[in-house]
Amino acid sequence: MLGTIVNTCTILIGGAFGAIVRSGIGDGYKKVLFDALGLACLVLGMNAALPNMAKSEYPVMFILSLAIGGVIGTKLDLSGRIDRLNSKLNAKSHNNDSADDQNKGNNRLNGLVTGLLLYCIGTFSIVGPVLSALSPSQGWSFGDPANTYLYTNATLDLVTSAVLAASYGWIMLLAAPVLFCWQGMFYAIAYFFGDAMPEPMRCELSIVGGVLIVSSGLAILGIKDCKTVNLLPSLLVPVVFYLIKGMI
Repeated sequence: MLGTIVNTCTILIGGAFGAIVRSGIGDGYKKVLFDALGLACLVLGMNAALPNMAKSEYPVMFILSLAIGGVIGTKLDLSGRIDRLNSKLNAKSHNNDSADDQNKGNNRLNGLVTGLLLYCIGTFSIVGPVLSALSPSQGWSFGDPANTYLYTNATLDLVTSAVLAASYGWIMLLAAPVLFCWQGMFYAIAYFFGDAMPEPMRCELSIVGGVLIVSSGLAILGIKDCKTVNLLPSLLVPVVFYLIKGMI
């Protein structure tokens, strides 16, 4: 769990730094950071999805996952609920965000969702805790596989959290406890049940998660709002599929 604790702390540190310097960043610099974040989402999302597509047992699984998850998310109106919460939050806020920021979709809850996708979805954040449980790390050594995954992820999240908080503010610190619970869940599953999460499930989760990160990047860049929040239930489809398959 040491790597997960370090990862959680880097998000708190990076997020606090970004939120503190936010007020001193001009509109032009905010736009550059926002565009950089959108491009980073595209690259990280494709990096998570494309390598795993070649290893997928069921190449159409991610398509079905997105379709089924999208229908469920739309039925539950997840995106609409987030938008309504954003409206209430922004109405009560006394910040000095510019109109251009708002037009770019610079609202806090959508920013938090984007951060959670970036922090939680990917090989490092899923495989790292599993390896940590199956082969406990030796101190702070980077030679240990679990440490390599989790410390690398922590370094990436340190930078990402600073950029996100510079754009969205203090709300981004809420992502830290969510990440801790997310990685802790995988650690607990592996610790108590051994290698209970099959590699194919991790592969499909990485593909679907990668697509969702790309979707967030397109929205941030103002290219296409794919209602990423409505697609979040897609992450449950591979999990349910492999759980049922394991019981048959």
